[in-house]
Amino acid sequence: MFQPVVPFGGLGGWRFLQETYDSQFKVFTESAQLQRDTDYFRENIGDIETPEQFVADRRLLTVALGAFGLESDINNRYFIRKILEEGTTNEDALANRFTDKRYAELSDAFGFGPDEYLKVGDRTFVEAIIDRFESISFEVATGQQNESMRFALYAERALGPLAAEDNSNNAKWYTIMGEPPLRKLFETALNLPSAFGQIDIDQQLTVFKKRAKQVFGSEDVNQFSDPQKVQDLITKYIVREQINSFSMNYSSNAIALTLLRG
Repeated sequence: MFQPVVPFGGLGGWRFLQETYDSQFKVFTESAQLQRDTDYFRENIGDIETPEQFVADRRLLTVALGAFGLESDINNRYFIRKILEEGTTNEDALANRFTDKRYAELSDAFGFGPDEYLKVGDRTFVEAIIDRFESISFEVATGQQNESMRFALYAERALGPLAAEDNSNNAKWYTIMGEPPLRKLFETALNLPSAFGQIDIDQQLTVFKKRAKQVFGSEDVNQFSDPQKVQDLITKYIVREQINSFSMNYSSNAIALTLLRG
């Protein structure tokens, strides 16, 4: 399979990836393995009637989980089955108990739950899942070259729609805190310490909002419906990540030099 090209890190690498994204993405999605996966999903998902059937088919599950960035759960079949079976209409449904909203998005998207509409026979829905799978697969492959670029691509794709949702500002911040890629990006861009996630969740919310207002001039997540604001956020993330990496390497080298001199 074609591997995305990220010749260097930092802002230069991000600019290069932006400029070549369309051509690289086209080559990536035309690779034989990805074509086999998406064709199989397109041809077979309509025959699925129950979550049990769904999770029993690893190839279908690969595309479905990949479309929501949950590919690491591919072997947790019972867990995913329960997520799908319980749906999202009841507040105490399993998917609704997680701060990571991707599980609820997965369950809601397919509609296996009680009083929900099963969408596997809807061709528009199927193509939308395939589009998401291709986009996130490209992000994952990019992350194998440079993890910072994966988080940046994720934010570029996901943050605008999140900002435009008809939810409260606090609800949007809780979503950011619950989605590992977005949380990592915001923590780094806002220069929050690594142990920050260990404090009370409501205190975290207060700090996120306060720091966002200091850095971006507003605590409202709605501001990131503006693509330029998203790019400002990504720029701050990449620069801070590069500084942190340099500092870590410098510290390690300094310790090693001290030990050698000793």
